[in-house]
Amino acid sequence: MRNPQLEKRFFNPHRKRGFPIRNPQSEIRNRQSAIRNWNVVAQRIRVPAGTLLGVIFLLLMRPSRSALWLGGSIAVCGAGIRTWAAGHIDKGRVLARSGPYAFTRNPLYLGSLVMAIGVIVAGQVYWLLLPFVLFYLTVYYPVMRAEEQELLGGYGEEFKEYAGKVPLFFPRFTTPAATSRFLWSRVFQNREHRTLGGLLLTEAFLILRSFY
Repeated sequence: MRNPQLEKRFFNPHRKRGFPIRNPQSEIRNRQSAIRNWNVVAQRIRVPAGTLLGVIFLLLMRPSRSALWLGGSIAVCGAGIRTWAAGHIDKGRVLARSGPYAFTRNPLYLGSLVMAIGVIVAGQVYWLLLPFVLFYLTVYYPVMRAEEQELLGGYGEEFKEYAGKVPLFFPRFTTPAATSRFLWSRVFQNREHRTLGGLLLTEAFLILRSFY
């Protein structure tokens, strides 16, 4: 008895011998699902993975006093960006659009990037920039995309309109449309003082290391 489905599967004239029929739409869906899964994983591992990588980097560094001045200045600028951003975040209540959020949708991660570059410059191990950039692209870019989906689910059209005007990461300096006061209380509510404390400890470690 003939089975049309089996005949279509095994005797398809368009099928290459020895290879299964490829379904482009299925492959696209599988790829998108894999990306979404990695975005979620990246959100979970970014802090412990970043901490481990930072410790390894610090042990490899050989700072000098001149490099500490230069790198420390860069790192302080990055910390300033993060502090500025934290003072405008009211999590779960309002979509942040003022302060640095008027120029980039991810000023916290931009500040982290500048801070890390400053620490690497202070440590004078410049080849570490390459693995750091690879880590940042592999982990932090997916995290940004995952968080954007959460914001889209929470704010809908408001976030779409905001995202259409403000770039994802690298800032574009335009006249801010939204105005909101910077509040130090928000900086502490968002625990940004921990980041500042971590930077101070890092710089103190590098200063001590420069003497040995």
